[in-house]
Amino acid sequence: MKNTFFRFPSILLLLLLTVFLPGFKPVKTYSFKWTSLFNGKDLSGWDTYLGPVYDPKINGFSGAAIGLNNDPNHVFSVVQLADGDAVIHITGENFGALVTKNEFKNYHLQLQFKWGNKTWANKKGKRMDSGLLYYSVGKNDADNGFWMRSQEFQIEEGNCGDYWGCADAFNEINAIRKSDSEYVYHPQGISTVFSAHTKEGRRCIKSGDAEKPAGEWNTLDLYCFDDASIHVVNGKVMMVLNHSQQWDNGKSTPLVKGKIQLQSEGAEIYYKEIKIMPINQLPVSLIK
Repeated sequence: MKNTFFRFPSILLLLLLTVFLPGFKPVKTYSFKWTSLFNGKDLSGWDTYLGPVYDPKINGFSGAAIGLNNDPNHVFSVVQLADGDAVIHITGENFGALVTKNEFKNYHLQLQFKWGNKTWANKKGKRMDSGLLYYSVGKNDADNGFWMRSQEFQIEEGNCGDYWGCADAFNEINAIRKSDSEYVYHPQGISTVFSAHTKEGRRCIKSGDAEKPAGEWNTLDLYCFDDASIHVVNGKVMMVLNHSQQWDNGKSTPLVKGKIQLQSEGAEIYYKEIKIMPINQLPVSLIK
């Protein structure tokens, strides 16, 4: 696949029209209401999926997947913390995801997370790691046996806000080259395709850092409209992404709708205040 796309980014077009055409009026923004994706009691509205089990003898995963809605080790649960908050607890002991039953398109998603203390399997003693996967479609085990095809809003110590393409999902992001294998988001950077099929790879590094120290709650905001999205950590824009796509049988097609996954990836993590609302455009103030 060639790393060149000759489309004019829809986000840039919106900005140019807003700035240079006095008569142009952006699409009217309507007031929508939040819908909670977590009721504070149980995991209603979500499925669980767990892949193969880690085998320390081979330092890898082997055997059959634990499967859909089968959670013998209680990796996913609702617990009440000492401060009274009812939260989703993901132990990280087995790899997989908490997956919404419904698909979503054109939305603003907001959630809060904080790290626990435990690490497991091949992540033991390493960075705490999880992820918010959006536009999730297809098989539950498409990516390394654990996750659906999706775009990832990375949740990892020190890297919160990065982009990663899961199972042949890919994106175009303005970026500057940091090293032979690392690219960092920059609004005035070169539009670059991040994909398993390009030399740049599947990862784009966030701009700056806004994550709070371990043990404190962080707020993530994800804006998705058509094929564009914005990653925001604690009120700071980490990156703007254009042209969400997927690669199938030698062809690329838009990837603009799907389920939401919260990863279990070897680290203990807590989530709360998970809510979503529809939007009819991206916030221009964040794009600027």
